[in-house]
Amino acid sequence: MHRENRPGRLSIQHAVVGDVRVVAVHGEIDHDVKDVLSQALLFENGITPLRIVADLSGVTFMDSSGINVFVAAYQRASDAQGWLRIAAAQDSVVRLLQMVGIDEIIPCHSTVEQALNP
Repeated sequence: MHRENRPGRLSIQHAVVGDVRVVAVHGEIDHDVKDVLSQALLFENGITPLRIVADLSGVTFMDSSGINVFVAAYQRASDAQGWLRIAAAQDSVVRLLQMVGIDEIIPCHSTVEQALNP
């Protein structure tokens, strides 16, 4: 498991389950960390994985910067014939996703396990 830290703001853990990259995000997602999050959704060599689950169970705040990162990552994965799914978001983040309609574009699941299943 690989971990990137931004002290007090954001930490990201990477894991691979089968052929799915699971990106567990903890902390706050805003303009200051959008580039860190965007890079976390890529493999280290810059290639977008075909299947990504973003585990947002540890995200306590997200603004429009996070929405933009997820839309871009979803588009990259879709262009490569893959997918991006959001899992385990806290209520405040789910409300934001629903308010801007992202849940209509990017599949959102209650748990990582649900997101991993077709």
